[in-house]
Amino acid sequence: MGLPEERGRSGGGSGVREEAGARSRARSWSPPPEVSRSAHVPSLQRYRELHRRSLEEPREFWGDIAKEFYWKTPCPGPFLQYNFDVTKGKIFIEWMKGATTNICYNVLDRIVYEKKLGDKVAFYWEGNEPEETTQITYRELLVQVCHFSNVLRKQGICKGDRVAIYMPMIPELVVAMLACARLGALHSIVFAGFSSESLCERILDSSCSLLITTDAFYRGEKLVNLKELADEALEKCREKGFPVRCCIVVKHLGRAELGTGDSPSQSPPIKRPCPDVQGKLKEKPKRIWPQISWNEGVDMWWHELMQEAGDECEPEWCDAEDPLFILYTSGSTGKPKGVVHTVGGYMLYVATTFKYVFDFHAEDVFWCTADIGWITGHSYVTYGPLANGATSVLFEGIPTYPDVSRLWSTVDKYKVTKFYTAPTAIRLLMKSGDEPVTRHSRASLQVLGTVGEPINPEAWLWYHRVVGAQRCPIVDTFWQTETGGHMLTPLPGATPMKPGSATFPFFGVAPAVLNESGEELEGEAEGYLVFKQPWPGIMRTVYGNHERFETTYFKKFPGYYVTGDGCRRDQDGYYWITGRIDDMLNVSVREKIGPIATPDYIQNAPSLPKTRSGKIMRRVLRKIAQNDHDLGDMSTVADPSVITQLFSHRCLTIQ
Repeated sequence: MGLPEERGRSGGGSGVREEAGARSRARSWSPPPEVSRSAHVPSLQRYRELHRRSLEEPREFWGDIAKEFYWKTPCPGPFLQYNFDVTKGKIFIEWMKGATTNICYNVLDRIVYEKKLGDKVAFYWEGNEPEETTQITYRELLVQVCHFSNVLRKQGICKGDRVAIYMPMIPELVVAMLACARLGALHSIVFAGFSSESLCERILDSSCSLLITTDAFYRGEKLVNLKELADEALEKCREKGFPVRCCIVVKHLGRAELGTGDSPSQSPPIKRPCPDVQGKLKEKPKRIWPQISWNEGVDMWWHELMQEAGDECEPEWCDAEDPLFILYTSGSTGKPKGVVHTVGGYMLYVATTFKYVFDFHAEDVFWCTADIGWITGHSYVTYGPLANGATSVLFEGIPTYPDVSRLWSTVDKYKVTKFYTAPTAIRLLMKSGDEPVTRHSRASLQVLGTVGEPINPEAWLWYHRVVGAQRCPIVDTFWQTETGGHMLTPLPGATPMKPGSATFPFFGVAPAVLNESGEELEGEAEGYLVFKQPWPGIMRTVYGNHERFETTYFKKFPGYYVTGDGCRRDQDGYYWITGRIDDMLNVSVREKIGPIATPDYIQNAPSLPKTRSGKIMRRVLRKIAQNDHDLGDMSTVADPSVITQLFSHRCLTIQ
C-alpha cells in the first residue's frame, strides 16, 4: 500500500514500520514526538485508559467534562437514560435531562466574561477574492449576536420556532445561527448551493416561520443570485399553502454601498484589503451586480433591522434535551431526513471532539474548509471551535480560485496550525502536482485532517508527504450528520496512523462489527458497522417522524445504532470503512441464492452519482436504468457530468 517513493522512507520525525495485514501490507506512521510531547493525549496507552473509562463510567466521564460549561440549573435526575432496542419500546436518548443551559451563552458569553477572551479573534473571514478579508473578535461577535437576537424577537421568533437560513459563508451566517440558539429557536441551515426546490421542501417540512438569506455571492467566477432562488422557494411555499411571513436579506455583494464602516453594531465590517496579501493582484474579470427583486411586506434588509436593535439580549435557558437545530441529510432514496440535535449533549460532544481530535491549544489557528450548510460546518466551523475559544478561518471561496494554490496561500496568510478538508479536495489538488503546494511555506501546519468519506491511501500519502512535509499527523475522521461529531478517528499525539483507516473509536464510542444475522464478530472481521451505546452527540429523532428514525437506525439490528456503512477491522483492531452497505450489489450471489439473482444487464460505470456527502443516489441510478431523463431535483449531486456520462454510455436493454 502506498506510493513507490514512500516505501522504506522515514521523515520529519514520523517513524514508519512494516506490519503484515491480512489483506495488504498495511504500514503505520507513529505520531511525531514533538506533537506527542504537548498533546492532550500523549500516548496510545493513555488513549486506551480514557476510552475504557468513557465506556465503563460514561456518567462520570461526561459529567467531569460538563463541569467546564455553564449550567443555569444542574441535572436533577439520571445523567443518562436510553433505549436502543425497538423490541423493548420507543427508542430514546436523554443526556442530562432537566439541566438547563444555553449553547450560545457557552460559546460567547462564557468565553468573553469567564475566560476573558473578548479581544481574541473568533474568525478571520476570507472572501471569494483573496483581497476580501476581515476579522471579528469574540466580543464583537457577541454584540452582533445580541443585536440579531433582538431583531428576531421583534419579528416574533421565540423558543421552539424554526428559522430557515440560506446563506453563503459570510460572518452573518454564524451570527444568524447563534442568534437562533440564543433564543432557543431551531435553525435549519440549507446549503447555498441547493436549489429553490430543495429550500422550499425543507421550509415546508419543518414549518419555518422566517427565512434569512443574502442578495447574491460569487463562488469562484460564478455568480449565484441567491435572493432570486429564495424568492422562487417562497413562491413555491405560497403555492403549497404555506406563506413565510418574513425574509431578512443581507446585502453582501452590495455591502460597499452601505458605508457602515467597521461598526460591529450594525453588520460585520466591510470587506477590506488584507495587509498580508503579497504581490500585485491580477486584474479580475468585471463583476456583475444583479438586480435584486423586493417583496414589500415580506423582505427586510438585515442592516436596517440591526441599526434599530438593542445591545443586550438575555439568553433563553433551555433543557439539555431541547432541540438545537434541524439539518437535512441530502438523502439517496427520496425525501431528505430532518436530523434533530439537542442542546446539551451536542455541545459537550462537539467541544470535546474538537479539543482532542485536533489537539487544540490556545494559540492555534484552525481552518475547516467545509461549508456551514453541512454538519461538518455546524460542528467544526461554528460550535466546536467557539466552545473552546478558538480562532478559526471562515472561507467563502473555493480551492481552485483564483488558482490551485488558494488553500496553501491562505494557510500562510493566517498561519493556520490545524487544517481540516475533504478527500475530494485533496484528490482534485493532487492533479495539479506538488508545485502549487510547495511554492508556499506551510511551516505553521501541525495537524491535518480529512472528513466526508474514506481517504484512499494514495491521496493520504500525498497529503502527508507534500502538504504536511512528512511532519504532520493526519486525523482521518469517520462520522455522520446523525452522529454530531467524530466517531472513529486517530488522535494526533497518540495514534499510529494507517493510510485509509479511521483507526479507533473516540471517547464514549463503542463500535461493533455484525454479520447479516446480527451476531457480533470478534477480531479480524468485515460486516456492518454499528454502535452499542449512546454518545452525547447522537441525533435524537427525525423531525416530525420518529418512526422513520427508529426504522432507519435501529430496526435492522435491535439494540444497536446502525450506521448503514460496512467496515473491516484488521488484526491490530483498526477500523476501515468499506462504504454504504445498502449501496452495494454483490454480483457473486448467484451461487448462494440461485440464478434468479443474476443481473439482467451490467453497465460499466467509471463513477456513480453521489451527493456531496458521498452517498450514492440510487433513485438516479434507477432513472438511468429505465432511460428516464426526468430526474427531479438534482441540486444535491456532487458532479452532474457523471449522470450525463452514464446516460450516454447506457447499455441497450429490451423494453
